[in-house]
Amino acid sequence: MRKIVHRHLGKVVAGAAIAVAGTAVMVGITLPGTAGADDSGGTRAGQARQAAQANGTPAPGVVERAPAEGEKGKGLDPLTDDETKRVEKIALNRQLLNSGENVKGARGPQRLTVELTEPDTDQPDSVNAPRRADVTFYDYRNDTVVTKTVNLDTGKVEETSTQHDVQPPLSIAEQTEAARLLIADPLGAGLKADYKDATGKELTSPDQLTLTSMVFRAAPGVKPAELGTCGEHRCTRLFPKVKNGAWIDTRDFVIDLSARKVVKLG
Repeated sequence: MRKIVHRHLGKVVAGAAIAVAGTAVMVGITLPGTAGADDSGGTRAGQARQAAQANGTPAPGVVERAPAEGEKGKGLDPLTDDETKRVEKIALNRQLLNSGENVKGARGPQRLTVELTEPDTDQPDSVNAPRRADVTFYDYRNDTVVTKTVNLDTGKVEETSTQHDVQPPLSIAEQTEAARLLIADPLGAGLKADYKDATGKELTSPDQLTLTSMVFRAAPGVKPAELGTCGEHRCTRLFPKVKNGAWIDTRDFVIDLSARKVVKLG
C-alpha cells in the first residue's frame, strides 16, 4: 500500500480502500466526405493520392472511419451514445435550461446521470418493452434534484420529479469544481504543501489529482454552525490522490458547493 502524505494535514488515512472509476473515452476521427468532391467524380483526397503516385511520392495515409454505434439498443441493453445524447437533449427543455444553474454558476442545471430505467414489474421482460431513461440533474439555483423519465420510443418526457434535501453522489464535474475551490482557498495551503512534498511541483489545478468524494450531511450539533445547511446545500469531503502516488488527507475540510466556500470541521 502506498504511503499517505500527512505532514501538513494531520492523521494518516488508514484502512479503507477507495475505488476510483476511470471513464474510457473513445475518440473518433471524421474524414472528409463527398462534400469535397468535384465535377470529375473524384474527391480531393483521391486526387491528392493520384497526384502523389504520378510524382512517385508515397500516397498519404488513410485512417479508417471508426464503426458507427447503433442508434438504438434493444430491451435491457445499455444506452447507446446516441440514445444518451438524445434523452439528455429531450429532458433539458428550454424552461429548465433557462431557470437552472450548474456547479459553476452557469446557465442550466448540472447533469448527474443518464441511466436506463428499471422496467415496470407488471410488464414482460422482452425486447418489445418500451425503453425509457432517467436523466437526473442537480439545480444549484434552488438546491433541488430533478429527474426526468424519457420514453426513447416516443421521444417524450413521461414523468418529472423534483426533490429537496436529496444528495446523490457527486458527478466528476462537481468533484473537479470542489477541488478547484479547495486549491484556491487559504485552507487549501496544506493540500498544496503536501502535493509539493510528494512531487516537487506546485499544485495549481484539479487535473493534477485523482479525486473521489463523499457527500457531507450535517449531523445535529455539527461545528462550525455554518455547516448546518449541508444536506440542504450540496456539500462534500474530498479524498485527493497524487496521480500514481500517495493519498493526501483532506478529511477535515468540507466544500459547500452551493455556497462556493470551504469550511474546516470543528
